[in-house]
Amino acid sequence: MASRRRRAGWIVLGATLVGGAALTLAGLSVVNGGGSLPAGTEVSLRIPAGSSVHSIATRLDSAGLIEHPRLFSGYVRWKGADDALKAGEYRLTAGASFGELLRVLQAGEVVTYPLTIPEGWTIRETAGRLAEFTGRDTASVRAWLDDPARVEELGVPGPTLEGYLFPETYRFAEGIELPDIVAAMVVEYHEFWGEAERARAAELGLSERELVTLASIVEEEARVGDERPVIAGVYLNRLEIGMLLQADPTVQYALGAPKARLLYRDIDAVAANPYNTYTQPGLPPGPIASPGAASLRASLEPADHDYLFFVARIDGSHEFTRTVREHNNAKNRIRRERDALR
Repeated sequence: MASRRRRAGWIVLGATLVGGAALTLAGLSVVNGGGSLPAGTEVSLRIPAGSSVHSIATRLDSAGLIEHPRLFSGYVRWKGADDALKAGEYRLTAGASFGELLRVLQAGEVVTYPLTIPEGWTIRETAGRLAEFTGRDTASVRAWLDDPARVEELGVPGPTLEGYLFPETYRFAEGIELPDIVAAMVVEYHEFWGEAERARAAELGLSERELVTLASIVEEEARVGDERPVIAGVYLNRLEIGMLLQADPTVQYALGAPKARLLYRDIDAVAANPYNTYTQPGLPPGPIASPGAASLRASLEPADHDYLFFVARIDGSHEFTRTVREHNNAKNRIRRERDALR
């Protein structure tokens, strides 16, 4: 009888100890994890790929973020998260509870860095920025972007990736690979296109590629945001009557490098180039840069007017006209204004 009581006592004691340990670990999910640093101090900590829970706990301890690495390891295992902690560079806060530290490490809330691709950048300019961000050389990045396989792989209208690397400020973790960055940019492009956008392009008589091509020209021409729909309307009016677009940015694109001032001999130098809209009818074969959402919207919703010409004023805005005579008068007047300032 006594031995049975002793056995029951040991069982109760064991259950009590296990229950107490569980309560202790549960408490650590909300209680300050300790550590040698003042609460609120931000600490940068790198977790290498393949790190064990024990190794991570040791790093947290060495960084002054926790006081009892073994207890943290036990807590992670108790939560069943042994294999769920993610590698990367973290910015952690001293005084955080075990629960908060585990949440951040499980979610992989690593430090990210901004990557900005401005509106109107060409693939040449974008390749340089991507090379700088990824640590690769520009030539290899450009070769990868120019591979024809990319068009089908990423599901864009083509003929190349030009125009579909959506301009935006992205944030990526250190070490991200080029294909993942480009995929994220193209996803942003695809996000723009819904059923309404496709239907509207069809109403204008344009395919998706043609709409993006038009928007890329608008992006390169516009210096004043409100003028985008007006500029889009000018080019659509020209297309409607079979007039050459005569868009300077397309000649710059055909030349392969921007020129401060476009001359007639520059136009003649690339007369046979399909992107030269002074000599080739209709829209060019594809976009000449990456248009932003504003230029895409303006091209889908162009201003309704009968302008066929425009010329840049000194301040970058444009004067819009209906006839060749009006256009030449505007050009001459603006030229005189420029000469007067010299």
